[in-house]
Amino acid sequence: MNVSTPVAYWIAVAIGAVICVGLCTVCRRWPGPWVGWAGRAISVVLIADAVLFVSVPLGDGRWSVQTSLPLALCDVALIVAAIACWWPQWLLAVELTYFWGLAGTLQAVVTPDLSAGFPRLEFFEFVVGHLGIVIAALFLVVGLRLRPRRGSVKRVFAITAAYTAFVGWFDWLTDSNYMYLGAVPRHGSLLSVLGPWPWYILSAAGVAFVLLLILDAPFHRHKLFGLDQPWSRVGGRSRSGANRGTGEEINADDKSESDNA
Repeated sequence: MNVSTPVAYWIAVAIGAVICVGLCTVCRRWPGPWVGWAGRAISVVLIADAVLFVSVPLGDGRWSVQTSLPLALCDVALIVAAIACWWPQWLLAVELTYFWGLAGTLQAVVTPDLSAGFPRLEFFEFVVGHLGIVIAALFLVVGLRLRPRRGSVKRVFAITAAYTAFVGWFDWLTDSNYMYLGAVPRHGSLLSVLGPWPWYILSAAGVAFVLLLILDAPFHRHKLFGLDQPWSRVGGRSRSGANRGTGEEINADDKSESDNA
């Protein structure tokens, strides 16, 4: 029996939340080499979803420049998250996954612009892709205990602004609406309450910067309250055997920062 799209969607979100909490809990309590394989499994799922997003419209004859290119920020985040889960040593990818996943993709999960109903393939593409990014972000930061480096907010914001400018140019050139830079989503979202076009783009940039600061604050609260150590540092290094090198790199960064202070 088919389930209506809203019910099916929120059931899928609930299942994804349970998977995420369970995975992060197990990673923290029983770290080891298996954690690396878990990250690679997430990476494979995300890559498979990205391939389906591109190939299905081609197979159905529905491909178009205006709607079928992987230019939305969530599409890019999907690839970056897959890379970060496979190679968590690349800390820039971890930072982008964390900030894009929780400041951007999570908003898309809560207010989905989803027209395909259950059990259509597009429904599963949307659910797996968006939930997968959020799960990847929390897996890396909560499960593996990786943390954004100092200056990560400025880095991520600058990269996001530059990419948004590129997509805006492409939208203008092709009469498209990637990243909703030409119009707000049909089904409503946070953009719908940020003013008319083009002012909602500037409002969204301000909201995004504040969200990045909020997401970064727990990792560097010692700068705000005069504490010596960030809370994310556990026992001087990552406890995950699969990412021991990453933990050492992070600790080296911490030591270098303290020596230069």
